[in-house]
Amino acid sequence: MAELAQVLKDFESLPEDVKEKLAELDLELSEGDITQKGYEKKRNKLLQPFVQAVADKAAAEKAAAQQEAATNSSSSSQQQSPEVSTVKAVPAAASAGAAKASRSGSSASGSTVSSTVDQTSGATIITVPGPTAAASAPDQAAAAANKPRSRRTHKRYYNEKRYHSEVRQEAVQQALAALHDKPKQVVPLPSKRASVAPAPPAGEDDDSSSGDDDGDGLQDTEDTEGSTNNLVVETRNLALGMSDTSSNNSLASGGPTRPPPPLPNPGESPASKPLPPSPQDDVLPPPPPPARQVSSTNSGTYTRDPTRKRTSSDGSSAGIRSSIAVEQQQAVPPPLPPQHHHSTPPTNPPPERVELRRRDDRQRREGESSRDSHQDSRHSRDVPSHQQNKRSSLIETETKPSTTNNKTTANSDLVETNLEPYDVLILSNETALKAKASSHHQHHQSPHQHGLISSSTPDVALPGLRHQQSGTPPPPLPPPMKSQYRHSAHVGSVRVSTGKYSHPSIHDSHSDIGTASRWKVSAKIQQLLNTLKKPKRRPLPEFYEDDDVELEIAARNKDPNAPSPEGSNMSPAVGSSLVIPAGLPRNLEAAIQRYGSATYKAPVATVLDPKGKLTITLTYGKLLSRSHKIAYALLNKIGLTGNNNGKEGMSFIKPGDRVALVYPNNDPLNMICAFYGCVMAGAVPVPIEVPLTRRDAGSQQIGFLLGSCNVSLALTSEACFKGLPKSANGDVTQFKGWPKLNWFITEHLARPPKEWNPPPRLTDETPAYVEYTTQQDGSVLGVSVSRTAMLAMARSLTLACGYTEGEIMVCVLDFKRDAGLWHAVIASVFNGMHVIFIPYSLMKVNPASWMQMITKHRATIAVCKSRDLHWGLLATKDHRDINLASLRLLLVADGANPWSLSSCDQFLTVFQSKGLRAEAICPCASSAEGLTVSVRRPGREGVNATGRGVLSMSALSYGVVRVDQENSLTSLTLQDCGQVLPGSVIVIVRMDGSPVICKTDEVGEILVSSSATATSYWGLPGLSQNIFKVRPETEDGKPVGDGDFVRTGLLGFLGPGGLVFVCGSRDGLMTVSGRKHNTDDIIATVLAVEPMKFIYRGRIAVFSITVLRDDRICVVAEQRPDCSEEESFQWMSRVLQAVDSIHTVGLYCLALVPHNHLPKTPLGGIHLSETKKRFLEGTLHPVNVLMCPHTCVTNLPKPREIHTDVGPASVIVGNLVQGNRLAEASGRDIGGLEDETVGGEPGTKKHQFIGEILRWRAQATADHVLFSLLNNRGVATQTLTCSQLHKKAERIACLLLEKGRLNTGDHVALIYPPGVDLIAAFYGCLYVGVVPVTIRPPHPQNLQTTLPTVRMIVDVSKSVVILSSSQVIKLLKSKEASNVVDIKSWCPTLDTDELPRRKLPGVYRAPTPELLAYLDFSVSTTGMLAGIKMSHASTTALCRAMKLQCELYPSRHVALCLDPYCGLGFALWCLSSVYSGHHTILIPPSEVEANPGLWLTAVSQYKVRDTFCSYGVMELCTRGLGGSVAQLKSRGVQLSCVRTLVVVAEERPRIALCNSFTALFAPLGLSPRAVSTSFGCRQNIAICLQGASSPDPSTVYVDLRALRHDRVTLVERGAPHSLPLMESGKLLPGMSLVIADPETKGQCGDSNLGEIWVECPHNSTGYYTIYGEDATYNDHFAAKLSTGSNTRTCYARTGYLGFLRRTQSIGCDGEQHDAVFVVGALDETMMLRGMRYHPIDIENSVLRSHKKIAECAVFTWTNLLVVVAELDGGENEALDLVPLVTNIVLEDHQLIVGIVVIADPGTVPINSRGEKQRMHLRDGFLADQLDPIYVAYNM
Repeated sequence: MAELAQVLKDFESLPEDVKEKLAELDLELSEGDITQKGYEKKRNKLLQPFVQAVADKAAAEKAAAQQEAATNSSSSSQQQSPEVSTVKAVPAAASAGAAKASRSGSSASGSTVSSTVDQTSGATIITVPGPTAAASAPDQAAAAANKPRSRRTHKRYYNEKRYHSEVRQEAVQQALAALHDKPKQVVPLPSKRASVAPAPPAGEDDDSSSGDDDGDGLQDTEDTEGSTNNLVVETRNLALGMSDTSSNNSLASGGPTRPPPPLPNPGESPASKPLPPSPQDDVLPPPPPPARQVSSTNSGTYTRDPTRKRTSSDGSSAGIRSSIAVEQQQAVPPPLPPQHHHSTPPTNPPPERVELRRRDDRQRREGESSRDSHQDSRHSRDVPSHQQNKRSSLIETETKPSTTNNKTTANSDLVETNLEPYDVLILSNETALKAKASSHHQHHQSPHQHGLISSSTPDVALPGLRHQQSGTPPPPLPPPMKSQYRHSAHVGSVRVSTGKYSHPSIHDSHSDIGTASRWKVSAKIQQLLNTLKKPKRRPLPEFYEDDDVELEIAARNKDPNAPSPEGSNMSPAVGSSLVIPAGLPRNLEAAIQRYGSATYKAPVATVLDPKGKLTITLTYGKLLSRSHKIAYALLNKIGLTGNNNGKEGMSFIKPGDRVALVYPNNDPLNMICAFYGCVMAGAVPVPIEVPLTRRDAGSQQIGFLLGSCNVSLALTSEACFKGLPKSANGDVTQFKGWPKLNWFITEHLARPPKEWNPPPRLTDETPAYVEYTTQQDGSVLGVSVSRTAMLAMARSLTLACGYTEGEIMVCVLDFKRDAGLWHAVIASVFNGMHVIFIPYSLMKVNPASWMQMITKHRATIAVCKSRDLHWGLLATKDHRDINLASLRLLLVADGANPWSLSSCDQFLTVFQSKGLRAEAICPCASSAEGLTVSVRRPGREGVNATGRGVLSMSALSYGVVRVDQENSLTSLTLQDCGQVLPGSVIVIVRMDGSPVICKTDEVGEILVSSSATATSYWGLPGLSQNIFKVRPETEDGKPVGDGDFVRTGLLGFLGPGGLVFVCGSRDGLMTVSGRKHNTDDIIATVLAVEPMKFIYRGRIAVFSITVLRDDRICVVAEQRPDCSEEESFQWMSRVLQAVDSIHTVGLYCLALVPHNHLPKTPLGGIHLSETKKRFLEGTLHPVNVLMCPHTCVTNLPKPREIHTDVGPASVIVGNLVQGNRLAEASGRDIGGLEDETVGGEPGTKKHQFIGEILRWRAQATADHVLFSLLNNRGVATQTLTCSQLHKKAERIACLLLEKGRLNTGDHVALIYPPGVDLIAAFYGCLYVGVVPVTIRPPHPQNLQTTLPTVRMIVDVSKSVVILSSSQVIKLLKSKEASNVVDIKSWCPTLDTDELPRRKLPGVYRAPTPELLAYLDFSVSTTGMLAGIKMSHASTTALCRAMKLQCELYPSRHVALCLDPYCGLGFALWCLSSVYSGHHTILIPPSEVEANPGLWLTAVSQYKVRDTFCSYGVMELCTRGLGGSVAQLKSRGVQLSCVRTLVVVAEERPRIALCNSFTALFAPLGLSPRAVSTSFGCRQNIAICLQGASSPDPSTVYVDLRALRHDRVTLVERGAPHSLPLMESGKLLPGMSLVIADPETKGQCGDSNLGEIWVECPHNSTGYYTIYGEDATYNDHFAAKLSTGSNTRTCYARTGYLGFLRRTQSIGCDGEQHDAVFVVGALDETMMLRGMRYHPIDIENSVLRSHKKIAECAVFTWTNLLVVVAELDGGENEALDLVPLVTNIVLEDHQLIVGIVVIADPGTVPINSRGEKQRMHLRDGFLADQLDPIYVAYNM
C-alpha cells in the first residue's frame, strides 16, 4: 500500500492515458456508478506496473540506508561528548524512525539531532546537543521535513469543484482557524457495538504508528520523511477535529522516544517559535502552545503497548489534554545537568496523528497484525510481565501525606491532566481543587521528582501517591464484574445503603480523604458533562410562561441589533414590449404545419444512443404526420373501458381531457410527437416520469396528481411499455396511489383519412398542458399552462434568446418539464430549430458528450445546468478536441442557485481557450409557476449588461442587502440572472404577510406579471388564488399595476439596470430563530469542509424540521464506504463549527447514511422531501448521527425559581385565602364496624395473633378448604384445609425446635417457590416464636444475577436457618451456585419435604401484640433493598381492614395471581384466608407465562367475585390472548361474575394498560368498573384498595406542565399537555391520610402536589435493614406536620407524591368521596431546570416516538437526562431512534436529552411487581455493563 501511495503522490509523472482512466474511475465513484471495492480493484490493476517499479526502487534504497546507519552508529558512539544528554528508548523502531526524528527536530528548532543504534543493547540512542552546537543536518533532511505530508493515499486529482467556491473554501478554513483559540467543546465519540460499526476497509493496518498501510484515508502517508514509527503523537479533539499536541509531551507510539528539540535561544518562549507545518495546514491552524510544560529532560522512558492505542480528551476548557499510558521504569537514571534543564525549554514537536480506537475494536482486532505481534515481542523485553495484559478496572488510591508540597501539587495536577477517556476517575473535590491551585507549579517540576506509577487502566498515568520501591510493581487489580440485565421476574442486583453490599451513588462518590471513587464512570459521559458545563454560544432569553405561544415568541425573537432596510421603495422592473417579429408562425400547430410542409426533411430533434452516436432523427415532416396520427387515434380509435355518462361501456378522449405521457429520459422523439398530438387533438398532456418500481420515491404523489386530474389514459412507447412491471396476467402493475390507467403505445399507428383535419382550435384560455412540480413537503401539484401562455412563452423566449430557424441546440435537461420542455420542445419547434438531446444515462458515462456535439455540429445554443458544467470540467481527457467558438448562447437553467456562479466561472476559465466567449454564458431564473422569470441576454453590451454582488450572508439572513468585502468569511457572491423577459413586469414583495413592495435594499419574493406564466394549480382553486392572483401594494396600501401577479417562489432583489439577483427559493428557506437561511448556502459550506474524504458531493440533503416551535436544520449525507466512524465524527464536528462560524446558526442534526442509500429523483438527484419523510418516520437507517440540541435550542422556558422565603405557614394562609380545602382524607372508622359476631365468627375478634386464629379455625372448621394451588393446565395440584394447614405448620415447628435449635425471636429465611409449602412454613415459624423472612428462590437459568440477591437478603436479615424444599436446597448448594457465591458459608438449611410426625409440645404466644411477627423484604422502584418490621398487632389490623373493605367471608372465592414474597401480595397469599376464612385459589405468575389463559379461565370456572393480579400478569394476558378472545368465549369463559379485579402495585396506575385490558376482555363480560388498582408502599403495604361497595374508580386529566411545578390543574380530556390519572383505589378502614410538602412538612391544599402521609393501625413499625439505627430514616415512621389541621399525630411518610380530589360520588359512609391519586415515587422524580419530572411521563413520550421501541427507561446523572430505549428490530435501525427520541422529549417536556442509549430487548431490569429498576439501570450504564447497540451523546 505504501508503494501505491507513492505512485499516487507522483501523479503528474504518470502517462496521460493512465491519468485519464483514473479520472474516469474517480467520476464513476463520486456519482455512485461503481462500488468502492470495484474502484480499488480497477485502480490497483491500472497502477500495478508502476507500483512494482516503486517497490523495487524502495528495496534498493532501504538496503543502502541500513548500511549507512550501521556506519554512522559506530562513529557517533565514539564521539559522544559529556555535555550531550542521552536517553535510551525501548527498541521498538528501526533507525529510520530516529532519522525521521532528527529531520523533524532540525527543521523545528534549527539544532541537530542525530541518532545512533546501540548494537549491544538493541536500543536506539537519540542525542540532543546543546544550543551551542552547529546545525549540520543534511539539506535533504530539512527539505523532507518541510515538505507537507500527504493526507491520504486515495487522492482526487481531477478538478472536483461542484458547489465549490474559492471564497467559501477559504472562508471555511479561516473560520475553523478563527475558532482555534476558543474553548474547545469535547464531545465523546458515540459508542457503537462492533456488529453495528461499519466494517473496516480492507487493508487497514492495526498499527496506527505505521505509515505503510493507509487504508482508511486519514492516516498520514509516510514519504521520504517518515518510517514506520511515529515519535510524537497528535491528540485530536474529537468534537472539533483540531490539531493539538500533548501538553505534557508524553509519547504514545510504539517507537523510541526523545525529548523535544531545544530552541535556539534560551530566552525564546515556546509560544513565539514558529512550528513546523501540520499535515492539515491548509485547513487547520497551528497548534496552540502547551498549557503546561514538562522539562525536556525526562528521567524515565515512556513506552506503550502497541495493541492499545487510544487518545482523546477530557473535555476541560484549558485545551486538549492527552491521555497517554506512562509505564514506570524499574531503574531511574540519574538526573541531567541543570544547565540543560533551564537552557532548553521544550517546544511542541511536529504533530502527527495516532489513530483513535474504540474499546471493542481493539479487543476484536488484537493480534491480527503480524507487525503488532512483532512489536509486542520487542516490548516484552522492557515491560514487566504483569503489565503486558492489563484490563481496565476500578482504581482506588489512598492519599498519604507527601513529604514535599511541590510533589503533592505536581502529582495532583498530573492526575487531572491524565484522565483517560474510557475509564475516568472521579476524584474528590479536595483533589480537584489542589490540582487547579497547583497547575502553575507543573512547569517548574522535573518529572523525575515525582514517581509515576502505572495504573491498571492502560491509558492513565497516576501520580505516585503510594510511594513504592523502585523495583516493586504495583499490585494487579481485579477485573470488573460484568452482569447482564434481562427481563425476568428476578432482580439482578440490589442496592443497600452501607456495608459490604453498598454501591455508593455517584453523588456520594467524593470522599473526605480524597480517594478515587469506586465507580468507574464512562469517560464519554464525563467528557459530555464537561462540555455542557461550558458557556453556551447564545444565552437563553429571560422569561417563563406556561403557554406554548411564548416558546414561539422566543423562537422568533427579534434581534435589536439586526440590520433593517434603509432604501427607498422599489419600483417595478418592466421588460421591453413583446414585439412579434414578422414571419413567426401564429401558433405552435401552425409552426408544425409550416415546417412539416415547407422544410419537411429538416431535423427537429436527434437523440444520442448509449454509445454517444446520433442514431435516430425526427424530421419536421415525420413530426407532422406522427402528431396527426396520434391526434386522430386519441379522438377516434382509443376506447376506454369505464364510466360513460353513468353507463358502463366504451368512451373516447374528448378535447380538454387529460392524458399522461410516460416516456423515459432517452426517448424525447416519441414524447415530442405525443405532446403535439395531444395539443392538436385538444387533449391536455401531463408529462410524468416512468414508474420503475412500486417503491419509487415520490411515485405515490405522482399518482395523486393523476387522480386529481382524472387521467385514465397513458401514452407510452413500445420499449417503455415492455419495461414496465407486469402482473401475472400480463397487465401493468397497479402502482401505489395511482388511478386505473389504460396504456396506449403511440408507435406504428395507421394514417388518418385524407379528409380528416384536427378539430378547430379551442379558446386560448383552455389548458395546453399540465406540468408537475414538487412542493417542499413532497406533495406533487399540477401547474396548468394555457394555450395563450404557451404561445406567449415561445414568443418571449424567441426574442430574449434570439432564436432563429435552422439553429442547432444541444439540450442536456429533462425535456418533460422546466427549461428543458420550454426551450427544447416548445420554443425550438416554434422557431424550426434542430435539438440534439443528451440522455442523463449517457452523461454519466461520457460527461463531455454535450460539448463534443457542440464541436461536431457547430451548435450555437446549449441548454444545461451547472451540474453539467461541473461534469464537463471533470472529463479532462476530452478537452483537447473541444471547440466552443460556435456557441453564442450557453443557457444555465439553474443560474438562480448561489453556487452556480463558481461553476460558470471555472467553466469559462477552462474553456475560454477553446473559443468560449464570456458573453455566451447566460444564467436564467425560472420556476414552475412563473415559467422563465429572467434571462441574461446573449451577446450583451453596455454598463449594466451583467453584474455580480458580494453580499453579507448575515444581512441576507435578516432579509437585507448589504455589500461585504470579498475576503470576508461570511460573504456570498451572487451573479445576476439577466433582465426581465419582454412583455413582463417584475416586483419584489415581502416574504411574510401581505404582498407589500420591498425597499431597494430588501430581499423579498419575486412576483411576475406576464402573459407567459402558468394560470393555476390543477384542481386547487383556493391555493391557486393565493399564488396566481396576487395584487402587490405599497406601504400605504395602494395597488401596484393593473393586472394580477404570480408568485414565483424565488427570493431575491433587483440590482442596477433592472438586473435580477436571486439568493434562494421559498422551498429552500429555513427560518431559524427569526433569521432566514437557504439550504443551498448551507450545502456549499458543508461541502467546503474536506468533503471528498468522507462523503459524496451532490449526495447531500439539507432540510429543516419544526421542533419546539422553531425550525431546526438537519443535514443528511452519504458516507463513503472507506470512511471510519472516527473520521466521519471528526468531519461532522468540523461541519458544525464551520456552519456556526459562517452562518451563525447551529445545526440540529447531522446524519450520515450508507453509500447510495438516499432516495433519488428519476434523474439521480436527492429526493429531498422523501429523505425528510424517512428521517421523521425513523426509516432512514443512518450509520452515524450527531445531535446538537444543546447549542441550537435557545427557546427553552426559563428554569423555575424556588422561593425559599415562602414557608409552610404562608402556604396554609394562601390556601385559606383562595378557599382551597386542606388535603386530608380518611377511610371508614373501624371502631364499631366489627364486633364479636360479625359474620358469625367470634374468633377473629377475640384472638389478637394470626397464629391463634389458625389454631381456632383448625378446631372450629377443620375441613373448610382454605387454599387451592393450580398448575398451568388449571388443575388443583394441592389443597389445604384448616386442619391440614395447622398440622403441617406444627410439624415444621417441631423440625425447627429439634434440628434448628432456635431461640425465640431468631430470624428464619423461607425460600420456597409460590405454593402452600410457603404458607405452612410461615405459620410453623409463628408457632415457635421465630420471625419468618420470605425470600424468592433464585432462578435456575439465571443464577448469576438472582442468587446474589437471595444471599444478600439472608445476610442482611441475619437469618440463622434457611427453611426450604429439597429441590431449592440442592440448587443453593450446586456447582453452578458455587461460581456465584460461597456456598460453604450458607447458614444451616432445613428440608421441609421430610417432616417429623411428632406433636408440638406447646405453641408459643407472644407476650404483647407489639412484638415482631415477620420481616418483609422488598426491592423498591429506586433499587433500594428495604426490610420492614410487621408486628402482630399490625398484621391482624391489616387483615381486619382488608376483610371489611373487600367483604371477605368464608363463603367467598378469591383468585390470586401474584408473587407471595412481599407487600400486599404476601398478605393476600399467606394471611388473608386464615383471618377471613375465604377460599383462596393460588395461581403462580410463572404458570401464566406458560398458559396466558389460565388465570381468567380459573376465575370463570370458580365464579370468582374478587381477584387480584399484578401488572405483569395483566400485560401477559393482553399480549398473549389478543387473538384468542373468541376462542375463550367459545369455551364458555365468562367474566361477568367479577366484581373487583384489583391490580396490586406500588406505582402510578398504568391507565393505558388497564383500559386496553378492559376493552380486550369486554366481550367475555368483564365490566369496565370492575378493574381498579391498589396502592401500598414500604411504610404501609395496603393504603388503598377498591372495595366491593366502593364508588367506581374515577379518572381525572391534569395539566402536565403545572405538575412539573407541583401544582394540580384539572383540564378537559384531549386538552394539550393533558395527563390522564386513575384513582389508586379507596382508603382502607381506619386509614387517615394527608398531603404534605416533603421539604417544609407543611400540609398542602387540594391544588398542590405533595407527599402522601398515612396514619393507621396497620402501619409498619419501622425499617429492619443493615443500617437499623440510622436516625435519618426514623422520620419515615414518626413524621409530624409543621403546619396544618393536625400537628400532633405521627404519620408514616410513604415517599410517594400524590394529591386528593373530592369527587361527586357518595361513599358507603354517606359522605362525598375523596379520591387518592398517586403520581410517582419521590425518590424517582428528576429535578431538571428547577422543575419536577416523573420518569414515566418521559418514558411514555419516548415509547410513542417510534414503533420499534419495545421498552424504555430514563434517569439522570449530574443533570444530564439519559434515555435507554430497547430496540425491537434490526441493529441497523438503532440510529433512527436517536433524533426521534430527542425530538419528542423536547416537544413534550421542553427537555434536552443528554445521552440516548439504544439497547437490546430485556436491558431494562424489572422487579417482581413489573416495575422498572431505573437505579439499577443507571448503575449498570455508568459501570459499562449494558452492552448497548449504540450510545449517542447529544451536544
